[in-house]
Amino acid sequence: MTAVASRDDVEPVANETRDRLITGAATVVPFAAVGAAGVLTWQSLLHWSDVIVFLIGYVLTGLGVTVGFHRHLTHRAFKTKKWVRATLAALGSAAIEGPVIAWVADHRKHHAFADVEGDPHSPHVDHGHGWRGAMRGLLHAHLGWLFLHTQRGKKDRYAPDLLADPTIRFIDRTFVLWVAIGLAAPFFLGVAIGGSITTGLTGMLWGGLVRVFLLHHVTYSINSLCHFFGRRRFETGDESRNLLWLAPLSFGESWHNNHHAFPTSARHGLRPWELDISAGVIWALEKLGLAWDVVRIPPERQARKAVAPAA
Repeated sequence: MTAVASRDDVEPVANETRDRLITGAATVVPFAAVGAAGVLTWQSLLHWSDVIVFLIGYVLTGLGVTVGFHRHLTHRAFKTKKWVRATLAALGSAAIEGPVIAWVADHRKHHAFADVEGDPHSPHVDHGHGWRGAMRGLLHAHLGWLFLHTQRGKKDRYAPDLLADPTIRFIDRTFVLWVAIGLAAPFFLGVAIGGSITTGLTGMLWGGLVRVFLLHHVTYSINSLCHFFGRRRFETGDESRNLLWLAPLSFGESWHNNHHAFPTSARHGLRPWELDISAGVIWALEKLGLAWDVVRIPPERQARKAVAPAA
């Protein structure tokens, strides 16, 4: 039976115009930074230290989203120590994809209403038909939904466990602090590696704003591309897809049909060749005694849900 959305599912917004302006700034400023980075690269002002700072920032904040926000806090795919939980939540916040509790509430609502009315970011609901409808749907799922508040997950309904967690509530409340640290840390890292104020500034550009730009659009692509293109290994009742080429950049999040089939699984890449860096990090945490009760899906359960091969 398909769930039916109601207004009780939707988080009220106090000032929609303000939220749209903030979202617009978080979208446009990193885009402009990519243009500036291109100009500086053309002028031979790209340093090896910039590449190192970018990679460090991308990996840490990306895993904060995939391992922390998504697999741990949203789906409870594993348990961990309080300080690890807090660190992952802070790193995910530095990705500038919104405060942690709102992120989790929206994502849980997405799973409750995947690709039907009530989904905050489906590319398939009420966007029209043909290629124009497809393009409108993809744009909505990729970016447009961030400017709307008509289907955002209500926090006290979809994330009451996080509202009851003092540590996560603190990180959620101090979101701006983690954003600031995420943008400032690349400057000091650039100075430490490159040895000058110039490499600090270019490190802040690449490890801050360019990193945010790429990570944003990789995450957004899970919502848009992974509900439109790719392969379906499991019957899930929605339009989720596995998209192989996006797996390295998304740390394994693009095995999205696998994920919708088994949302609580700590591993999204369910076959040996399906690269899943986030699952590898969870495995390492487990070996270090920092993660336990890791959810794994037995092969026989996977087989029961697999799409029958075409005749």
